Amino acid sequence: MSELFEAVDALVASRAPLPPAQERKRLRQAHGLTLEEVAAALKVRRATVSGWESVKKTVEPRGPEREAYARLLNKLAELYPAPPVPEESAAPTAAATFTAAPGPAEAQPLPPGPAPATAATTATGNARISPDSPASVPAAASRPARTARSTSTSRRPGARKAAPARTPAGGADPRFENGPLAVVDVDAGGQVLAYCTGGLVLDVPAKSLPALVEWTLQEARLGQPRLSGPGKDADPLLVLTEAVLQRYGLPVALTEEERLAGRLPEGHKAVRQLARADWKLTKRGLGPWARIYRPAQGSERNCVQLCIPSWHALDSRHWGNAAQLPPADLARVLGVYASRVMTPRGSTAVTGLELMTALHPPTRASEPDATGKRHSAHNPGSLGRDPVDCAPCEAPDGHPLLADLPRFHVRGPGEKLFEEAYDWARPMTDAECTLRHLVGIDVNMAFAAGANGLNVGLGAPTHVTNPVFDPKLPGSWLVDLSHVGLSRVKVGKEWVQLEGDLLPSPFTPKGERPEGPAWYATPTVAYAVELGYEVRPLEAYVRYDNGRYLDGWYQRLRDAYLATMADLGVHADMEPADFLAAMDGYQERDPQLAIVASAIKATVKGGLGKLRERPRGEGWRPGQPWRALARPTWRPDIRAAVISRTRINLHRKIVKHAAFTGQYPVAVLSDCVVYASDGESPLDFLPYRQGKPLPGGFKLGVNPGLVKHEGTQSVLWGEEVRERFDAPGLNLARYIKDGTVTDVDNGE
Repeated sequence: MSELFEAVDALVASRAPLPPAQERKRLRQAHGLTLEEVAAALKVRRATVSGWESVKKTVEPRGPEREAYARLLNKLAELYPAPPVPEESAAPTAAATFTAAPGPAEAQPLPPGPAPATAATTATGNARISPDSPASVPAAASRPARTARSTSTSRRPGARKAAPARTPAGGADPRFENGPLAVVDVDAGGQVLAYCTGGLVLDVPAKSLPALVEWTLQEARLGQPRLSGPGKDADPLLVLTEAVLQRYGLPVALTEEERLAGRLPEGHKAVRQLARADWKLTKRGLGPWARIYRPAQGSERNCVQLCIPSWHALDSRHWGNAAQLPPADLARVLGVYASRVMTPRGSTAVTGLELMTALHPPTRASEPDATGKRHSAHNPGSLGRDPVDCAPCEAPDGHPLLADLPRFHVRGPGEKLFEEAYDWARPMTDAECTLRHLVGIDVNMAFAAGANGLNVGLGAPTHVTNPVFDPKLPGSWLVDLSHVGLSRVKVGKEWVQLEGDLLPSPFTPKGERPEGPAWYATPTVAYAVELGYEVRPLEAYVRYDNGRYLDGWYQRLRDAYLATMADLGVHADMEPADFLAAMDGYQERDPQLAIVASAIKATVKGGLGKLRERPRGEGWRPGQPWRALARPTWRPDIRAAVISRTRINLHRKIVKHAAFTGQYPVAVLSDCVVYASDGESPLDFLPYRQGKPLPGGFKLGVNPGLVKHEGTQSVLWGEEVRERFDAPGLNLARYIKDGTVTDVDNGE
């Protein structure tokens, strides 16, 4: 009989109920687990677990794996129950504002066109509505957040939504039903207004800056849910216009002294007002990106972030003319960015770094102890709470690890890891000079693509001598690669002959062949092996605690970029000719969304740059620590690994293109490559057969890692520019976009 019972139990287990694929992924990420960790625990491949979580094409587990997987999900569901979904409000305005961050499966196109016009006052009461909203819809009564009575009123127009999201306002988290942020302005009648996402406008009763902070936390219902289970909710963001700065006694612009200090002086009236109301400022002080807070009470965070565009909070290199937009339009731009990336925490670089931490919080709740209490514990797959020292070769000049070096000592390749992006060019051959055009192609979000699937170190480095190279082990390797030539290399499984002198070396940013031992990141050394050459490292600093820390970061930024480009009419599944046509003038279709796309790209590069932030003023002297070193996210080794992989990815495509077509690049700058061609379009020299590109080569498309047309100039233009500056090696990729050369190329 027991055998029958066991058979019945096995039969039941083989059909163990499982939640939907999307919920499986949520539970895994909530606990900070990677696909590799789940696969290792269940003794299956990573791709198998990925298939179980695939929304588009779900693969169901079977047999004992299904039973074990169901057990894992059940335990995670107990720790991280799904948030309740309240009943939809009967008010017709409930769907006008979106707050939750979009998931890849839920992203919907944003309607093209400008944002709603500035709100106007309705005839009845002091509710606000956009002029294009239906006049027949009654004003929505305001609802209190943390106080018994709300003094602000709002109107949710039936206008454009600021960004796609999983659920409408109030459907996911009623605490943040009005969106992640608001642009605060003063209308012609003197009323202070808060322009939220989705066209929503709130009346603001606050008469001072401290009162504005109180109102934001008590009534505004602004903020954004956490991006990961163990993480923290995003604090509300207020963007202050010039008019509201004047209303609350703040200067419209900073003086030169204040700009250099990055804040108002401690004795300023507004700073003293905040102090009297028991509000505190972070070390940044009251500057372009200020954080005003009180110590948290339990799980309640009392913090509001300010963004002040007229104090240069929105860098025009990344945000274009966003600082000059009307309040409703600015709310739309920042709202789309917040919903697809995260609520801005400062510059795009700061936000890029904060996004890494938001997706991989350093701690999580532990299992209950003997008394049933949970404690803060390390979150596996994160960088933890404490900073770790880099290896001496990874340390930038001036680092405390190098304090004993002579003052004017210049470290060479055998002492310093130097993984940077390409800046290489060569003179054109006689055959290339007979062609008519120089065509530049640019890799979309190249550094994001370099981070995808990259295994990086999570903990401190371990020094080893005479190691056997392991391409799966992240670290820095001292190895001699001078024997690796490009005239004969392995492409796939076959050896091919190339004109090596017409190719940049993959091992140095300037494309020069290395001389003697030098420090390289793992992807660079692995590429030497891929090209068919033996490597024998002399020593290494490796990280045995490692993982794919940047995968979630890449996926979120990729989805944000693709969704924004799709809204601009550029889709991922376009034919090459259609893609080139769609990219032509895409920024003019919706200039505001073009700003968002620019900011997303800047978030990628800036976030990676922050991993090796250098000292800025602060009275720093070489050999002394600087503020960034105290962060666990100060990780120059991770930055080096991403740049190394990005450069290697580009070189691999260049080699495959050369082996197949016999064409060689004239110049390479970071993620841009210039070829000589008889035609003006990339389609004139990229090999496409029946609409299919060269496998492993350049492919036109909007996805990260694919290429777009950067610009076309004439060969005569290139030769004239080089002759004008007497620089036969001038990097033409720097000017290929519009042909404007303002000064001689100095390599900066």
